[in-house]
Amino acid sequence: QVQLVESGGGLVQPGGSLRLSCAASGFTLEDYVVGWFRQAPGKEREGVSCVSDNGFSTAYVDSVKGRFTISRDNAKNTVYLQMNSLKPEDTAVYYCKILIFWGQGTQVTVSS
Repeated sequence: QVQLVESGGGLVQPGGSLRLSCAASGFTLEDYVVGWFRQAPGKEREGVSCVSDNGFSTAYVDSVKGRFTISRDNAKNTVYLQMNSLKPEDTAVYYCKILIFWGQGTQVTVSS
């Protein structure tokens, strides 16, 4: 059974950092592009970042460039999203996605 589990969310002050993890089970993650998405209250889900199967290519939405870093550890079947210099507008539920499969999401709240 394919399963994606996100973790690492929480409440952080503006300017703070969090590292999200997306752990896959039921299949080998290394063959696939992985994406991070987020959905803020009242807004549509948006793509945040993605990483190629070998980890050499990455992409980011403009609003997070220079602050977020996506990476993967295929040996651990896990993809990460390091989020620095967090802003209140980064508040959202963050999801990882592989092919048609989504995780359950992890809440990130940036507030003082």
